[in-house]
Amino acid sequence: MKVRGIYQALLEHSTKKQVTVITGMRRVGKSTAVKYLLSQLDNGNRLYLDCERIEIRVMFSSTHYENIKNELELMGLDFSLPAVIALDEIQLVENLPSVIKYFYDTYDIKFIVTGSSSYYMKNRFSESLAGRKRIFEMYPLSFSEFLDFKGKTPPGVAKYAWKVFDVAWYNRFQAAYTEYIRFGGFPEVVLEENPADKVELLRDIINSYIEIDVKLLSDYSLSEELYKLVRVLAARAGNKVDYTKISSITGINRQKIASYIQLLEHTYLIYQATPFTRNIDREISQQTKLYFADTGILNTLAGGVLSSGQVFENAIAIQLKSLGSIQYYQKRTGQEIDFIFNGDTAIEVKETSAPSDLATLIQRAAAIGIEKYLLTGRYLPAGDFRDFTWGGNIF
Repeated sequence: MKVRGIYQALLEHSTKKQVTVITGMRRVGKSTAVKYLLSQLDNGNRLYLDCERIEIRVMFSSTHYENIKNELELMGLDFSLPAVIALDEIQLVENLPSVIKYFYDTYDIKFIVTGSSSYYMKNRFSESLAGRKRIFEMYPLSFSEFLDFKGKTPPGVAKYAWKVFDVAWYNRFQAAYTEYIRFGGFPEVVLEENPADKVELLRDIINSYIEIDVKLLSDYSLSEELYKLVRVLAARAGNKVDYTKISSITGINRQKIASYIQLLEHTYLIYQATPFTRNIDREISQQTKLYFADTGILNTLAGGVLSSGQVFENAIAIQLKSLGSIQYYQKRTGQEIDFIFNGDTAIEVKETSAPSDLATLIQRAAAIGIEKYLLTGRYLPAGDFRDFTWGGNIF
């Protein structure tokens, strides 16, 4: 089993009484993480239960908690001893937070749970378990994790993170980074060797997301309408969200588009980058930029209409988002900085970087009071310019 970067923090928390909550998009590796945690725990008095199974949902839907206890005992759990219960996809059972709270408060039970909706986990779930849980968000593989899954991780890989262009690193991993951008970071897609099978897996992930997560987490029944919207959004990745234009293209009204986009963000399919400004009122009034959470999903949905520059910018957005927060900066004149990372670092994305790009970035960052900056590129520039960070070093 491949060990991901988030596992160490999960292991440390798995020994605490608090509920360990792992949330993220479907098939991103949450179930594998739970099974890894269980394999590392000394306590043999434990159960793993998948809420996608109807009998598990029926059991936890009971309002008589002692009846649930009896069912769990029949499954082998001993309530007279410290126990561990792992629950997958808890958002599928409406009253499960209340059930967890009852058993958490009544018995010596450690819960490890997963879910695919940040809204559910951070709002409804949090309300029921205030102070009793910690939420860990799981994303598709970072590029360093991608290399590990492919068996290509070099010794001391951490020292290459954020490193200024290194020709040896670039030459060794350029092909791997191209694959990473093309097919994304879903673990099963990364492990599949055949490109055609990778594409089929990505299509299946998209279908499962819309037909299972969306339908179960919302009252949206028109999956065809949502799929149409998602494809239009994919074609506009990296652009500002213009509800009027999107409405004219899709025939979906603005209010419903806003509702759909909120759902897509809460279920981890997309990210929205807010404008960077020192004036909070102006930030609220400006449009967000939209990025997809995985470039494999993005490429599959967009169907080849995106430029390589759009896909590369989206890849950098993903890499940055897994490490912190992203915003963008744009003046009324149109001058912009692609990303403001963690509120204090200006980052410009160019497929082929040049000295003039760096000079412009420094000037624009200084104009808004930001001292840290980073120019990132995808390809080896002509000449001897090397004062940039290759995309494959951002992890």
